[in-house]
Amino acid sequence: MSLINQTNEEYYAGEKMFAVTAAPQTVFTCTFEPKLTLATATEPANFGVQVSTDNGVTFNDYAFNISVVNDNTVNPPYNQQTITLSVAVANSPTTLVRVVLKAGALWNNYGSYEYVKLNDIVNNFLVAYTGIGKLIPLVKRTDVIFHAKRGLQEFSYDTLNSIKTLELNLPPSNSVIIPQDYVNYVRMSFVDNMGVLHPIYPANNLTTDPTSVPLQAKNGDFLQDIYGANTEADQSITRTRWENSNDNLINGAYDEYFYNANVYDWSWRKETYGRRYGLDPVVSQSNGWFNIDKRKNVISFSSDLKGRIIILEYISDGLASDLDTKVPKMAEEAMYMHIAYSILAGRSGVQEYIVQRFKRDRSAQLRNAKIRLSNIKPSEMIQTMRGKSKWIKH
Repeated sequence: MSLINQTNEEYYAGEKMFAVTAAPQTVFTCTFEPKLTLATATEPANFGVQVSTDNGVTFNDYAFNISVVNDNTVNPPYNQQTITLSVAVANSPTTLVRVVLKAGALWNNYGSYEYVKLNDIVNNFLVAYTGIGKLIPLVKRTDVIFHAKRGLQEFSYDTLNSIKTLELNLPPSNSVIIPQDYVNYVRMSFVDNMGVLHPIYPANNLTTDPTSVPLQAKNGDFLQDIYGANTEADQSITRTRWENSNDNLINGAYDEYFYNANVYDWSWRKETYGRRYGLDPVVSQSNGWFNIDKRKNVISFSSDLKGRIIILEYISDGLASDLDTKVPKMAEEAMYMHIAYSILAGRSGVQEYIVQRFKRDRSAQLRNAKIRLSNIKPSEMIQTMRGKSKWIKH
């Protein structure tokens, strides 16, 4: 039995069409890859049912109750979904019923064969690596889930393609809230009118966001509230000045407190082009700056980026959606070896040479996964190396 069960219609069009010609029909069977879910108190349904009585010219949403049974047993056809309608659709040569995936489910379905669900990895490990006559004769499913999650979390940092990209419209406050599943940023950029990315660099050496901003009396004493804790200001003076600052003062214009000609500035092209010595690479750019406020957990940007479209690329730990999290198939064996090594290393009575063997296997499979997922194409490398013959003066 093949691993792909959904039809081309279900995959590419995200729909399944049924002709009702024999008798009034209430039950319809699909083989979509994503599990069909009905609406709940917190989430909408990921599919819809539509009925046409004019041979597909117009479709109307089915307005009655729907029930769904997802059959995930080992018996084919796999991923079979049985949709039952509370009111039967009358039979007619021109009557059609269409089950349609909504946009989110359809997008997730595209390219889904590239991945394997974490829940499937747990099930496969229990079948293939545990049992009588194997090195792990007995293990709790909860232990396997724990080590699988930890492995996915560790692999997400430097092995898996777990970088998420978020497009943000910078509000007047010049700051955005850190994403819910944010672990660390990879790159920050703004988009110009042509859709080209311009990198934005951290303002580590230019400013900071204090983690504590206690209010003070005129004599310098801290002020306390009725609970005896220091009273905190809503925003630091440092951040207020940074948000209201003129970025040209950093880029090389005159300021009453300092004179700094660090960045190539268009207005000074004829006067200073090619004659600036001792540039500091940390501040030698004019795309703007960002800083992460650990007190409020927001990302703040310099004043010259107001109204810009910001692209935030960040790392997630891969555990935001529990066991439905997907793992690239190229790293599947590395996950198995990580789980096996973690279980054996934490057990008493296991001989050390066995632990070391699985440790080496884990390291080898992780290295293979990194090579496979590095996505290095010879043609792209050749294109890049063509420019290496140019002399670069330092």
